Amino acid sequence: MRGIVAGILLLIGTPAFAATPIEEGRYQAVLGDCAGCHGKDLAGGVVLQTPFGRLVTPNITPDRQTGIGGYSSADFRAAMKTGYARGKPLYPAMPYVNYARMPDRDVDALFAYLKSVRPVRHAVNVNQLRFPYNWRFLMRLWNLVFFHTRAPAPSNHGAAWMRGEYLVNGPGHCGTCHTGKNLFGADSGPALGGALLQGWFAPDLGGDHVTGLGGWQASDVVAYLKTGRNGHSIASGPMAEAVENSTTAMTDNDLEAIAVYLKELPPPAARASQSPGDVEQMKRGASLYRVNCSACHGLDAKGEGPLVPPLTGNAVVNQAGADTLVRLVLAGSQAAGTKWAPTRPAMPSLAWRLNDKQVADVLTYVRGNWGNRAEPVAPGTVGDIRAALQGGR
Repeated sequence: MRGIVAGILLLIGTPAFAATPIEEGRYQAVLGDCAGCHGKDLAGGVVLQTPFGRLVTPNITPDRQTGIGGYSSADFRAAMKTGYARGKPLYPAMPYVNYARMPDRDVDALFAYLKSVRPVRHAVNVNQLRFPYNWRFLMRLWNLVFFHTRAPAPSNHGAAWMRGEYLVNGPGHCGTCHTGKNLFGADSGPALGGALLQGWFAPDLGGDHVTGLGGWQASDVVAYLKTGRNGHSIASGPMAEAVENSTTAMTDNDLEAIAVYLKELPPPAARASQSPGDVEQMKRGASLYRVNCSACHGLDAKGEGPLVPPLTGNAVVNQAGADTLVRLVLAGSQAAGTKWAPTRPAMPSLAWRLNDKQVADVLTYVRGNWGNRAEPVAPGTVGDIRAALQGGR
């Protein structure tokens, strides 16, 4: 069965328009969002904040001294599919667990593309993790325990679902952000059920109508990934980067396949009902909302056209973790800009205007009003995130 599945993926793994290995590889780089971690010139140096310390992404241009110019195709394939770069174990921030699903043909095409880009001389000190996590050899044990190539279970799903499953769980590595992690940094908990990563809460992608995509149509998913916005939400933070670097450049067929797959994901186990904030906190929050938020989001919280998202029934508002909302209020944000929707809507920072208690009050009001039913926000949570932002995290 695994061989049959691999054959199906090979048949559907490369877009029909690709004419040369370099062009095919360019599209594989889009699917894998290589620029998202390695920078637009692919010279690395992007800092990833992990619970174990800092990782800095390497240079993957064909520079022979500081990049992968000395790699053979076998070296590159091993790094992508086994997690070993010339015998040295990689950290799973490089999602080789997902890339292992890629057919060799697509990995080889990606290598051909990377060899064609402009070489950049840029040395990077990649491993800045704390002791003992900076002992790279420990990753050999991690691989033995947690690295298992995942193939889709036999099913009666059609080709679009199969393609979408492959893109989401293979090169797209969506679970890297949207699936919770255990103490060792391996996937844990419901797949694509939402997770906190680098100070942002990547939302649930399952079928829950409150916290997930249950209230979205497949066309909403396609619009969000292609343009960075739809009638429910606007991509900001790390997701804005993913849209700009990756999904907006995917073919419509691939976006539709992703939508088919995501829309068939079941909701997670039933959540316990959440208690709203106390009466006095909700009153304070309502007053703060009228003064600080209603001019854009409206007194009814239904937003304003495509530029200001609604807060009613908004899955981001209803997530278990309020970290993303707190960051948006404290630091502001600028949404994705794509050729399909070039205007980059922005939200101003209110950190100068609202103290920790006020931010907690207004967000508790938002998360417990207009049909939203998420737990209250504590001032201590706001204070911790404010401190992290002030520290550059």
